[in-house]
Amino acid sequence: MTDSIRKIFKIAPAWITVFAIVVGVVAYKWKVPFLEIMELKTIDLRFLSRGPIRPGPEVVLVVIDEKSLAEQGKWTWPRTKMAEMINILSDSGAEVIGFDIGFLEPDRSSTIDVVDEFVRTIRRLRLHNRELERYLQKTRRNADNDLILARAIKHSKANVVLGYFFQMSKEGLEHVDENDISQHLKNIQTSQFDMVHYLSRNARDYPLIRAYMPQSNVPLIASATPLAGYFNMFPDADGTVRWIPMIIQCKGLLFPSLSLQVLRAYKEGSMLSATIAEFGVSDVRLGSLKVPTNEDGLFMINFRGGPKTFPHVSATDVLKRRVPKKTFKGKIVLIGATAIGIFDLRVTPFANIFPGLEIHANVVDNILHQDFIQRPNWAAFFDILSIIFVGVVLGLLVPRLRPVQGMAVTTLLFISYILLCQYLFTHQGAWLNIVYPMSVLVFLYVNLTIYKYITEEREKKKIRGAFSYYVTPSVVNEMLKDPEKLKLGGEKKDLTVLFSDIRGFTTISEGLTPEELVRLMNEYLTVMTDIVFKYDGLLDKYIGDAIMAVFGAPIDQNDHAARACNTALDMMEALEELRPGWEKRNIPYIDVGIGINSGPMVVGNMGSNVRFDYTVMGDSVNLGSRLEGANKIYGSHIIISEFTYSKVLGEFVCRELDMVRVKGKKKPVTIFELLGRNDTPSQVMERAELFQMGIASYKRQDWDLALKYFSRVLDIAPDDQPARLYIERCHELRANPPGKDWDGVFTMTKK
Repeated sequence: MTDSIRKIFKIAPAWITVFAIVVGVVAYKWKVPFLEIMELKTIDLRFLSRGPIRPGPEVVLVVIDEKSLAEQGKWTWPRTKMAEMINILSDSGAEVIGFDIGFLEPDRSSTIDVVDEFVRTIRRLRLHNRELERYLQKTRRNADNDLILARAIKHSKANVVLGYFFQMSKEGLEHVDENDISQHLKNIQTSQFDMVHYLSRNARDYPLIRAYMPQSNVPLIASATPLAGYFNMFPDADGTVRWIPMIIQCKGLLFPSLSLQVLRAYKEGSMLSATIAEFGVSDVRLGSLKVPTNEDGLFMINFRGGPKTFPHVSATDVLKRRVPKKTFKGKIVLIGATAIGIFDLRVTPFANIFPGLEIHANVVDNILHQDFIQRPNWAAFFDILSIIFVGVVLGLLVPRLRPVQGMAVTTLLFISYILLCQYLFTHQGAWLNIVYPMSVLVFLYVNLTIYKYITEEREKKKIRGAFSYYVTPSVVNEMLKDPEKLKLGGEKKDLTVLFSDIRGFTTISEGLTPEELVRLMNEYLTVMTDIVFKYDGLLDKYIGDAIMAVFGAPIDQNDHAARACNTALDMMEALEELRPGWEKRNIPYIDVGIGINSGPMVVGNMGSNVRFDYTVMGDSVNLGSRLEGANKIYGSHIIISEFTYSKVLGEFVCRELDMVRVKGKKKPVTIFELLGRNDTPSQVMERAELFQMGIASYKRQDWDLALKYFSRVLDIAPDDQPARLYIERCHELRANPPGKDWDGVFTMTKK
């Protein structure tokens, strides 16, 4: 069961990654409202990051602003002012005049009411007078503001486009009957699309944006021009206008927006067409101009900037003829209100207060210059691929990287993707989704980091538990940086092993009480362990009174052989300091033998998944143990192998002891006695040199010369046991010569 849980936990990052990708793709398909709003906000930020751009010169706005109200009177104005404005703009050479204003109710003046009442009185009194009737009719016509405006529209040299709006639902219109609706439809019937092409029978059933009824201009004015377009706008869920409908369906008929109708008038003779497929709007065109929309017919506005990005001309300046005619020559002139309190406030990516009139100007400019922000055909594929790519990259890298590296990779990926989307938005007009891929990125990073934190804490706890008694805190901290080292199993490394053992410990222990023995061992092992830790060694184990330490693992140490030698020398010095205290307590004299060997060893956690030890194994370890035991033969304290000697040559004072063949091995090994560091007293240096000369003579079978050198060693240090051993050997070999094939190798028969 434990193995199964461990395997599941091991592949948890993969499951987290797959889960995040699947959830990201599903959320993308389902269009989560919160994330959709967040994505819309990124569009605003992309606009702001891009900054304003200069629009084309074709569009001029005539605005009913505060200045106009101050000079011309409060809104609403008599339609005679609008008629006068049309005449002035027409005479100035304007190409198209578009109204973002509806003339939805009759503009009846008091003069007309007086004339009508006078006519009714004459007829009631039967006072017939043709001259009077003609005069009254003329007076009435001159007082009919709607008629005056209709005449100005009809006789204008510029194409005049009227504005109206659609009622989108029946709510509040219960008083309107079908005759009223039919009349309104009749008023706008000439403003339909020139051609609508349905690609299939099912295409007719696609739910386009549908209106309940149009709220058209009064019939007299509506009949003055065949051109009219609705000025409906539908803000997104956050109240910001980013789209404008190019098509609205009403009673089975399709109608274009005010912006399209203005362009239709500007591109006189160009056909306005729409193609509807089963999935929605497939194509909208005005002659050669493409009008990209989504399947619902919504056009994404490529805003040029904030308010007054397009030139504004005050309506009062036009009426008072204070504007040069060249300002309007050949231009599209859009007329609407911008004064605070009389215009519909809109929120756009660039401003929280933006006149609807200027939104139409943006749309006209977009289409005229074919400069759009749109979702490419491949956008959905790219978005999903981005979700998968982000998930796979983070899923592979974050679990394998350190926290800082993981954060750096995540941040780099985050910034790179945003910059890519911003570049495509600014330079290619492509809107690619940011929120869903980045949500997956953030979700994955957070969850993988939490997972990694939990698992690393677990591994660190395991490491602390496994090593806190065997290595120094500094080594434990190093291990915490790489918990992989604690996995069950081993690796082959070049290390140094140290074995130490108390001579005659069994005899010593027999002469002590249990309490004295425990106190002695605690004192001894504490001091010796501290020395191992001093050189960042690994305390592999205690074997009774013996100590086994490893250098070069678990943390790599290039000088592991020197660390072991220093540890051994410090152990002997510490033992000298401990003996006086023990002597006062009547504890027998304690001596120690140490064996050191360097070489390839298998190091790692050995055991089961439930219980294991971090240790070393191999022939090199066994040789180190044999060398510790060899001290009994030579009467030495510290023996190192030729392999260790080669690594510390020049750093310590050593003397060659012998060539030995340890038990279980055929190949002989040269062993050395470690005497001290390079600052060792001269007597020790001299003793080592004389001993080395004796060994050389011994190998040449020059027993007499060898005896001479070994004797001189004893003159310097009478207690030099290796010298005494070799004197005995020389006497024995001189009496019984070994022969010419003698190799000088001593075979150890005991461990």
